[in-house]
Amino acid sequence: MAELSLGQKQRLFSSLVSKLLGEIYSKGYECSFGETYRSDEQAVINSYGETRRAILANALANDYTALAIAISNNGKGNGILLSLHRDRLAIDLNLFKGGVYLSTDNDHKPFGEWWEKQHDLCRWGGRFNDGNHYSLEHQGRK
Repeated sequence: MAELSLGQKQRLFSSLVSKLLGEIYSKGYECSFGETYRSDEQAVINSYGETRRAILANALANDYTALAIAISNNGKGNGILLSLHRDRLAIDLNLFKGGVYLSTDNDHKPFGEWWEKQHDLCRWGGRFNDGNHYSLEHQGRK
C-alpha cells in the first residue's frame, strides 16, 4: 500500500479524532482540547526543556517582558522539535468524568487502546508517559 501524504494523514486524523470524541462521550466521559496545533516557535521553546527555558526567559526579560513571562510560565511540559502537533497529526485531550479532571495515563488507557485499534498509524501517548496524547505516526514520529 502506498504511503499516505501529509494532507491525506491530516484528513484521516481529523476523521478519527471525531470518532474518538464520540467514543469518549458515549462512555459517559467529557473532554476538552489541550494542545492541538503547535507553532514552530512553540515547538522550539518546548524542546529546550525547563532549565534552558528559564535561561532564555531571563535573557529576554528586559526587552521582551511579556514573552519572557510566557516562556517562564510554559510549565514543565517538554516536547520535541519535530512534534506531530506541528503537522496537525496530534491532539492532547483533557478528560473529565462527573466534572472531575482525570490526568493520569491510566485514566486515558481505555480510550488510548481504543484509538490504537482504529488505524495502523494510530499511536497513543500512554505508551510513552503522555497519556492524553493521541496521534498518527508520520515519518517515524509518534
